[in-house]
Amino acid sequence: MKSFLLPFLLLFYVAAISQPKHYIIGVKGDTLNRIDENNLKQGKWVTRVESLRGEPGYEEEGIYKDGKKEGTWRHYSLMGDVLAIENYKWGVKNGKCSYYTLYGIEREESWKATDPENPYDTIEVPDLNTDAVYLRVIKVDASTVKQGVWNYYDPQSGLITKTEEYVMDKLVDPFKKKTTRTSDSTASMTKDTATLAKSKPREVLEYEKKNAKKKIKVRDGATGVQ
Repeated sequence: MKSFLLPFLLLFYVAAISQPKHYIIGVKGDTLNRIDENNLKQGKWVTRVESLRGEPGYEEEGIYKDGKKEGTWRHYSLMGDVLAIENYKWGVKNGKCSYYTLYGIEREESWKATDPENPYDTIEVPDLNTDAVYLRVIKVDASTVKQGVWNYYDPQSGLITKTEEYVMDKLVDPFKKKTTRTSDSTASMTKDTATLAKSKPREVLEYEKKNAKKKIKVRDGATGVQ
């Protein structure tokens, strides 16, 4: 009898301690706003913040994992209009985050999160002098940094008004990058010209050198009185 009841009591005990301390049931019957036995937020959450002292209220929804935001989170006005779509990893922004006004998109941000348990990361660092990309292992001090292209828009027309590029929280100077690439292009053209000259037959090079100062009349196939 004792051996029969022991597994049953153990199963009942495990089920009891795994029950969340707090949760609500959504309109679709799903479990929301769950807090586990360790007081950590878990699963899907929907939060509503009312307007206060002139500050507009909002609603947000997304996933918590061990008390930290994870994946895509959406923010809405109390009227239901989308205000922001953000992405999170380890509780901080990661990837593309978009922000909106009532008229349309206002800006797009790009972030890169760092694992707090492993502050070292491998990043791609573009060479401003060439098109090469190098891998570099660095220690990241911040939990998340600006990484990639940021676009700013005119909400009414949807046109981009400004673009910025960041590499590990540092703004890339677009003028310096453009100047460097132009210099590379010029150097490449000069190199190609020199290579072409060396590839000419010896007889052609001697002829061009001999007649460099002469005005040579070349027939181009035109007809008529010359």
